[in-house]
Amino acid sequence: MPNTDSPDTTQSTPPDEVLNQVQDDGADDEDSSDSPGLGLMYGLSAGHGIKHFGQGALLVMIPSIRSTLGLGDIAIGGMSSAQSISSGIANIPAGILTDMFRKKIAWILLVSMLLVGAGYIVIGVSPVYWVLLVGVVFVGFGTSLWHAPAFGTLAARYPKRRGFAMAAHLTGAQIGNTTSPLIIGFLLAGSIGSWVVFSGIDWRWLAVIISIPMFMTGFVVVAKFKTAGAESKGDVSLREYFGSAKKLLSNRGVLGMALLGALRGAIHNSFQVFLVIYMREELDYSDTFVGLHVALITMAGILSTPIMGNLSDRIGRRPVISFAMSSMTILIFLFLQFDSGLAMTALIAVLGLFFFSVMPIINAAAMDMIDKGSEGSGTALMFSGGAVIGSLTPIAAGFINQENGFHGVIIFAGIIAAIGAALSLILPMTAKR
Repeated sequence: MPNTDSPDTTQSTPPDEVLNQVQDDGADDEDSSDSPGLGLMYGLSAGHGIKHFGQGALLVMIPSIRSTLGLGDIAIGGMSSAQSISSGIANIPAGILTDMFRKKIAWILLVSMLLVGAGYIVIGVSPVYWVLLVGVVFVGFGTSLWHAPAFGTLAARYPKRRGFAMAAHLTGAQIGNTTSPLIIGFLLAGSIGSWVVFSGIDWRWLAVIISIPMFMTGFVVVAKFKTAGAESKGDVSLREYFGSAKKLLSNRGVLGMALLGALRGAIHNSFQVFLVIYMREELDYSDTFVGLHVALITMAGILSTPIMGNLSDRIGRRPVISFAMSSMTILIFLFLQFDSGLAMTALIAVLGLFFFSVMPIINAAAMDMIDKGSEGSGTALMFSGGAVIGSLTPIAAGFINQENGFHGVIIFAGIIAAIGAALSLILPMTAKR
């Protein structure tokens, strides 16, 4: 019986037909480690890291925001839901624009970063909760607007190394997610342990400061990659786009991966937000120490993500995804026993090997099953599915945390992870030939 989980290794796509190549990068062998053809991968990964630095900053600021505005658990869950809903909405225009205007990728990425920066300015000046939500919505919309053009471009540009390319892109995010809580936690507290460096920066000022690198990154992307897609076939008509989208929505394999990615996102949205609240309010950790623990969730993933991506290119997507989801399930339930001290710190670090690292493999599995030219919409569908489920779970987790405490949230997230692990064994993952 043939291995249906293996990635597409027979597809041969001429370089002049690959989407979104940057200047002369496409002329070189993409498999060469020193080839200029990898410049697009590394450039977008760096931008992704800065975007996630801003995205991750909000998580560490939540306890300070909660204290200033007097927010309850459900309101905190509402913030995460608002971000998730706006992210889901953003995927629709992102996918359409990416597939229809393949030579305008850099401009879409610019708008993404401008929205993130603007969102943080609104958060910084927000006098009440509802204004704060507007800023959170801007941040959610902007961060999600990055995914379809970036992931879709990489999927098309590196068809034979799709798992590695997407993993490399997420590695950039892991670096941003790791450095952000460390730096933001320190800037909020102004101290490292008992060593007081300064009095700390108020979260409002810090939010405005965060907007600066977001704006700068957007303009750098346009300056560096403004000709991305210059050698592609060009833009497509609305009719051609919707014809491809219709086929995509009937693809059970892609829809299955969207569901699996959504469950992973639900675990993230349910568990991580209330882990931060638990550490700050129940364990009485400082902002700096909370930031350190949040960084641990992604730190190990910096190494594991490219390894898992490369492994999935070699042995197939299913074994890697199933192992990661199963490991995540076991590790989350272990928090019921190890809920403080060094044991919890170590458990968070080990969970970081899988927490985010599995997502690019799920994305790669979906990209294996779609038609060429629909990568942007395929990516948008993946993240939209996560937004739908992810918009509901934080509020549910808020109710659970309010009534049953953090242990209730652990059980809730663990059940979701177990469902995802079971589905990873049976969902179709057949690469197109």
